Amino acid sequence: MPKELIRLANCTMAFDGEVVLDNINLYINDQEFLTLLGPSGCGKTTTLRIIGGFQTPTQGDVFFDGVRINDVPPHKRTINTVFQRYALFPHLNVFENIAFGLRIPKTDPESRRKVKLPESEIQERVLEMLKVVNLKGFEKRAVSSLSGGQQQRVAIARALVNRPKVLLLDEPLGALDLRLRKDMQIELKRIQQAMGITFIYVTHDQEEALAMSDTVVVMDEGKIQQIGTPEDIYNEPKNAFVADFIGESNIIDGIMRADGVVEIFNRRFQCLDKGFAKDEPVDVVIRPEDVDIVPEGQGQLKGTVTSVTFKGMQYDIIVDFYGFKWLIQTTDLSPVGSRIGIKIDPDGIHVMKKSHYSGMFGDYSSYSEEYEEISDADYDPEAEDQEAEHEEE
Repeated sequence: MPKELIRLANCTMAFDGEVVLDNINLYINDQEFLTLLGPSGCGKTTTLRIIGGFQTPTQGDVFFDGVRINDVPPHKRTINTVFQRYALFPHLNVFENIAFGLRIPKTDPESRRKVKLPESEIQERVLEMLKVVNLKGFEKRAVSSLSGGQQQRVAIARALVNRPKVLLLDEPLGALDLRLRKDMQIELKRIQQAMGITFIYVTHDQEEALAMSDTVVVMDEGKIQQIGTPEDIYNEPKNAFVADFIGESNIIDGIMRADGVVEIFNRRFQCLDKGFAKDEPVDVVIRPEDVDIVPEGQGQLKGTVTSVTFKGMQYDIIVDFYGFKWLIQTTDLSPVGSRIGIKIDPDGIHVMKKSHYSGMFGDYSSYSEEYEEISDADYDPEAEDQEAEHEEE
């Protein structure tokens, strides 16, 4: 069973009377890769700084291995930090950058005297770290001669060489290009597993969070919106904010008619969700990849294609259903202006309770400027049903 290492209990943080963290409760396990994910200003970096000791919460407590550490300064916590700006020393080579912290005399807890590490131990630990971060043989290089990714590895090695129990990483991949960022995601996860320590990672990039984390903490407005595995966060979002922030989403107003039956656009769809009140208003999330395009006459819903964007592996298609724009991701091309039908399997529909985020997201045209808007608002689903019934008669 995982062992709890860090706990934030009822932590609130305010600056000049403005609350930036609102009663946060969070625990982090030993050897866990946990990511704090959210937009700018959500409180994720403040949370990281409280864990690191750079800020003290206005209210609440921070526990490390069961001991309250609110008043313990950063240098006395077995926690190190890697920032977005690596802050390497340009006048020192790779070896000396990593060894810098080891050369600072430490106070012996028994004698209270300053003690220096033997040079042989410094040599051994630095070379060990170079191997861990895949920079063996780079010890004599000038840091200015290294690529961005290599400089980041030096910064990580410098933070790990002191053997902390926790490594805090504050958006460390932000300065790297896309390809290098993806490579470093794999490297960071490998390093964390090789070292067997806790990583707490801050990012606004949902792909990074999903790719690396054991646990994702989604934050907004100074509050935790959801905690879970990457799979849980993506497949079972708790509210419209999480659904919109993690991946692409179509978020539609619905009514829960019964367990396993939700109504959207006056059509009833089978779903897997239960436990809602009869006729309760809900938010319905349908991921773009969970929608199947079929001939118009076979569709549960029918709409007009208003935009097609080629993305390499797939087409991003915007479809207008009765004035509401949906994003559909498919490998089959449907040209602009064509009428299509769609089908959605029950496991492709996720129902959420209404929240104060309801109505803020959903219609793809409301926030995607790259797509043209061809209105399909004249189509009336009830009239369409009556027409179909008339044809059957």
